[in-house]
Amino acid sequence: MTRMDIAALAPAAYNALIALDSRAHQGDLPAGLLDLVKLRVSQINGCAYCVDSHSHDAVKGGESPARVYAVAAWDEGPAFSAAERAALALAESMTRLSEGAPRVPDDVWEQARAHYDDAQLAQLIMVITTINAWNRVSVAVRMTPESFA
Repeated sequence: MTRMDIAALAPAAYNALIALDSRAHQGDLPAGLLDLVKLRVSQINGCAYCVDSHSHDAVKGGESPARVYAVAAWDEGPAFSAAERAALALAESMTRLSEGAPRVPDDVWEQARAHYDDAQLAQLIMVITTINAWNRVSVAVRMTPESFA
């Protein structure tokens, strides 16, 4: 059960996060890639609300259920392209900052740079940052996943 209505209690900050999220998505990276990245980050952070939301978004956007299921083990098996793997590796590395050094190692960065130009990489970084923020809000207040509301 949701602990509080954070949007009502901190509307300015909540709306600012919505605005940041909206602006982070402005760019030319495919929405499907961003859905997969947001799903993986949400899985790592244990955010039930966002896992539910981004799983549905990915399928609604055209992803196969098999690829959505495979995000949890993206680095195993043939489900993802080299570019998608690079984005997922960056997402995982940025999300696991506290798990040891080096943080966002050079090889992860160089893989991402090999597949994305600077503007795309900047967009990817901001989307990863934003979903990490949303996960923390959602986990703290225990937002109820829409599928179970």
